[in-house]
Amino acid sequence: MKGAIIGLPLPPAFQIQTMLVTACVLGTSLLTFTALANTVSWNMQNLWDALGHFWQTTWLKLYYLFEGKEWTIFFLGAALVPSLAFWCFNGILMVADVTGKPTFITRYRIQLGKNDPVDTKKLRQAIYTVLCNQFFISFPMLVLMFYVMKWWGNTFSKELPTFRWFLVELTEHRNRTLLLAHLPLLYKHIHKKHHEWTAPIGVVSIYAHPVEHILSNTLPVMTGPMIMGSHIVSIAAWFSLALITTSISHCGYHLPFLPSPEFHDFHHLKFNQCYGVLGVLDYLHGTDTVFRQTKAYERHRVLLSFTPLSESIPEAPKRAE
Repeated sequence: MKGAIIGLPLPPAFQIQTMLVTACVLGTSLLTFTALANTVSWNMQNLWDALGHFWQTTWLKLYYLFEGKEWTIFFLGAALVPSLAFWCFNGILMVADVTGKPTFITRYRIQLGKNDPVDTKKLRQAIYTVLCNQFFISFPMLVLMFYVMKWWGNTFSKELPTFRWFLVELTEHRNRTLLLAHLPLLYKHIHKKHHEWTAPIGVVSIYAHPVEHILSNTLPVMTGPMIMGSHIVSIAAWFSLALITTSISHCGYHLPFLPSPEFHDFHHLKFNQCYGVLGVLDYLHGTDTVFRQTKAYERHRVLLSFTPLSESIPEAPKRAE
């Protein structure tokens, strides 16, 4: 493989063998994933069907409460509910960032000694930028989205989608433009704002230049529902999930039973590492090599206990000069 790294061609036989092994691994993984996904979705569909009457009745009550007014229903589902999810989650984290309490949260800090406590002046600036992005960019874009969804015709249906279709909609992941944003010209004028936080906190997940907020934060999240003509309930769930997951990846705490934020936290720390979300392309392009040599890489997993990974996998002691 070293020959390929320095630009020398690999032998044809080795290339063919590598392709066959890769195809075998990917094919086996795909079949396994499909079997597991079908099993899980079948069981969840049965559970959904069992609770179907409850959810359907609840939805109809809400629908008739607002007299079927589509704009009101859309505003509540696409704007209010996700915003409440974002600010409630990050509100708890900001209390920990500013006060250092509760210790149940702060003991899971990733970059020890950073944001301890957070600079309140810098935090106020971040909150102001985030609110501007939400009110003056996201909301007008939602108005345009509303008319696209009306054109589909089934977004405000009285009948909820099936659970399997709900899963299909949630797996319509947004395309990220992180690597493009780090090109020197774009980084200097646009993405650098987001990287002012080398030790990020949850609320800075949408602390960004307006152009980046449109192209990287908002438009990709809206595209899936618009293409698929999603039901407003699916839209509310997807927007809330997207905001919560990106907040987790920026929160600065590796909390128990939540997705690991170590990968993206390291990206903020080093800038030229860990651009992606899943890490597959970073591995293929070698933009995670430094990350893989750190303790952060060992900690990059779901924490299934209440012992902070900074304690169970501590940094190696520094050598004396």
